[in-house]
Amino acid sequence: MMDDQALLRYSRQIMLPEVDIGGQERLSAAHALIIGAGGLGSPVALYLAAAGVGRITIVDADQVELTNLQRQIAHQQASLGVNKARSAKERMQALNPECHVVAIEQHAEGEALMDLVASADVVLDCTDRFSSRYAINAASQRAGVPLISGAAIRFSGQLAVFDPRDDACPCYACLYPPGDSDDETLSCAESGVMAPLVGLIGCFQAVEAFKLISGAGRSHQGLSTFDGLSGQWRHFQVPRDPACPVCSARA
Repeated sequence: MMDDQALLRYSRQIMLPEVDIGGQERLSAAHALIIGAGGLGSPVALYLAAAGVGRITIVDADQVELTNLQRQIAHQQASLGVNKARSAKERMQALNPECHVVAIEQHAEGEALMDLVASADVVLDCTDRFSSRYAINAASQRAGVPLISGAAIRFSGQLAVFDPRDDACPCYACLYPPGDSDDETLSCAESGVMAPLVGLIGCFQAVEAFKLISGAGRSHQGLSTFDGLSGQWRHFQVPRDPACPVCSARA
């Protein structure tokens, strides 16, 4: 049961009939796993903490650098040299001390990644490497946990939700078959990125996590891409690949 302070804090969400007290209680009882505390992970972490997700695990092995501050809003000047997951945790708990935040200050790989994913209700991929995304996707499919994927580079962003509980839903490897992609093609250090773009995509990832957890609305379907130069969204239906070695193994 929520106390009076919680009812007041989340009153603007509770008054939404699609959320109500039941949806807010589901948020409070949920565990969200955020992998990556950079440009995408920053708004995801802050908004999910503010919205009342009860437990959040945030994973990042990197330290805050000066070039990060142009877009990674969970960090500040005083965070330079601090691990990103730890820095984000401090901001999240300052925003909402009722949110239990666990910072993992190392890469999550292998069985450690699998255990983290299996413990979560929703996983948010906020990384910028194909190799990381494939590993997170495989763990999500194996554990049967919904995955919300975002990407942003230059002036272009994309959003997709991969839900292994839906037999018709594709996975990340259906969209980008392994072997077709190069890690460096997604590096902001190599290609650059517009600061508000990562905030936009990260906010949409948080929206999808909110809906999945609370039960409000309908999950995003297919792949959406955003062109920051024109301000236009495009939506693509993405079928499941029956030959995909990842999601074809789920049963």
